[in-house]
Amino acid sequence: MSEPETPNPASASPVRPLLDAARTVVMTVDDDPGVSRAVARDLRRRYGKSYRIVRAESGESALEALRELKLRGDLVAVILADYRMPQMNGIEFLEQAMDVYPGARRVLLTAYADSNAAIDAINVVDLDHYLLKPWDPPEEKLYPVLDDLLEAWRCSDFRPVPSTKVVGHRWSARSSDVREFLARNQVPYRWYSTEEPEGQRLLAAAGQDGQRLPVVVTADGTALVEPEVPELAAHVGLATTPMADFYDLVVIGGGPAGLGAAVYGASEGLRTVLVERSATGGQAGQSSRIENYLGFPDGVSGGQLTDRARRQAAKFGAEILTAREVTGLEINGAARTVRFSDGSQIAAHSVILATGVSYRQLEAPGADELSGRGVFYGSALTEAAACQGHDVYIVGGANSAGQAAMYLSRGAKSVTLLVRGADLTASMSHYLIQQIAESPNISVRAHTVVEAAHGDGHLEQLTLRDTASGQTELVDAQWLFVFIGAAPLTDWLEGTVLRDERGFILAGPDLTADGRPPSDWELDRPPYHLETNIPGVFVAGDARAESAKRVASAVGEGAMAVMLVHRYREQS
Repeated sequence: MSEPETPNPASASPVRPLLDAARTVVMTVDDDPGVSRAVARDLRRRYGKSYRIVRAESGESALEALRELKLRGDLVAVILADYRMPQMNGIEFLEQAMDVYPGARRVLLTAYADSNAAIDAINVVDLDHYLLKPWDPPEEKLYPVLDDLLEAWRCSDFRPVPSTKVVGHRWSARSSDVREFLARNQVPYRWYSTEEPEGQRLLAAAGQDGQRLPVVVTADGTALVEPEVPELAAHVGLATTPMADFYDLVVIGGGPAGLGAAVYGASEGLRTVLVERSATGGQAGQSSRIENYLGFPDGVSGGQLTDRARRQAAKFGAEILTAREVTGLEINGAARTVRFSDGSQIAAHSVILATGVSYRQLEAPGADELSGRGVFYGSALTEAAACQGHDVYIVGGANSAGQAAMYLSRGAKSVTLLVRGADLTASMSHYLIQQIAESPNISVRAHTVVEAAHGDGHLEQLTLRDTASGQTELVDAQWLFVFIGAAPLTDWLEGTVLRDERGFILAGPDLTADGRPPSDWELDRPPYHLETNIPGVFVAGDARAESAKRVASAVGEGAMAVMLVHRYREQS
């Protein structure tokens, strides 16, 4: 581990010192001594006054240095690692470095020929960025990236966070739900099976016999037995209580449309609160990799995109409430009142409905009983590790199903897509269809539906039916992931906001198909493009009737809805 050189006094660093510079580290790892020195030199030139620059020439020595820094109580802000290193490549090193400094931002240095490996690292080690060598000039290719990562690190809680412990059983549906909730809300946790000695020790310490699962031990040592979502959210540090009674804007739903609305609303000076019943990100947040979103040519995971959007909204001052279920919307003069399931309420000048959609339940005998016990709805990321070496079945033919198939195929023995139609072209993007066709362990069964699910305590077999021939087949299966349909989460709006026959919200031109506004419309003007039959209440994203059902369009509608909120407030 090398000591930092004295920085050049003439090279003033634009980064303000936030902590003791001698104890805050930026690390670079490269087995080529020349490259290693060059990276360290460029880093010291820019950041030497504010951060200690440490370099290592192998993954093993870098891990040893990180452990030494940890023992001394030093902080590590950013780790840059070369991909091609002997014995331990950059991805393998970063994977182990995460265990020592999980909060450090991670950058992979790679040659152009290895860019695919860097893309894979986005999901493997939650890579923050990758840089192509050479990075000259650093003022254009290196420093802007590091500036952003250091700023993000400074804005985060970079201190070591004691992780939450979850004790459960592999086939416990509630255990699966809790893990999914924590993962999607990016709460660090460790999983302990009741079949393992450590799991048994934790149960004993909590005074439990394992009959009621899961048992969640929070960072402060509190044991929660079969916790409900609001209780769990409150104990792991998620905001659940509004800070005010009245806002300029209430955004209901934390998917791409809701997050887009929160970012634009808060950044434009509106006192904004976003209310989410489960976890921000919506269906997009569960995607293992989104490759056709503007600005991410190498793809981005739904979790990464959600995390960045959430941090962006918070940076502008948006308040984000989690685990709050909205049950009613009322009009009280100029105020729009939002009611929660616990009887409390908040009000605002305007409301944006961005409730999104949920996956439809599989209508097959046995599926409900085995939900969370082998039958999962959009849980590919959480359950992927347990699928290693197994045969996996996926129901659905849209992008979410294709993304899950590609992700699961990395470790599963085989992945079979069950598609009701003749092929994937009707609902899946072309790039995904090509990737699936090139994957040797993914197969597509057209004209196929799940007739029944079978198992004693967990999924063991599936009955599949060919809709063209009518023939059925019984197959062994422990894992079934369902990505079908789009059921809007709008039942709570019954009698208030107009919806179509499938429950999607009508807005703008759809309300004036005959050239006249709705019968209860009281204003002289027609509804704005995303405005519902209630003035000042707008809809954005997948919950809107005839929406595009794409991440980019949802974000765009969230931003457009905020623009219309301003117009509504100016004219009301």
